[in-house]
Amino acid sequence: QVLLLESGGGLVQAGGSLRLSCVASTRTFANYYIAWFRQTPGEEREIVAGINWSGDMPYYSDFVKGRFTIARENAKNTVYLRMNDLKPEDTAAYYCAADTQYGKTHVSEYEFWGQGTQVTVSS
Repeated sequence: QVLLLESGGGLVQAGGSLRLSCVASTRTFANYYIAWFRQTPGEEREIVAGINWSGDMPYYSDFVKGRFTIARENAKNTVYLRMNDLKPEDTAAYYCAADTQYGKTHVSEYEFWGQGTQVTVSS
């Protein structure tokens, strides 16, 4: 059982930055692959980025590559998503997800989910 809590969302102007945090409640955080997904109303949830146990094999969706950076601090049970050069189309609810399997990119492949944090980017 893993409990996940996202934070760091908010309202930001286009071109600005935010850092999202995902804090996990588990004794074995380093064993989990952690991913960020996002979802807008009426749309399917889509993967944004993912990170492996050691943090040296990050995954980024094409629409955020070069702007977002995912990182983890296992000692703090935390995964971060640094979002730079935000665009209005980045507006969505952002969710943290965890699974013991590596490199999953689909919602159905993740066992544990947080409640989400809203990111709104104004033009």
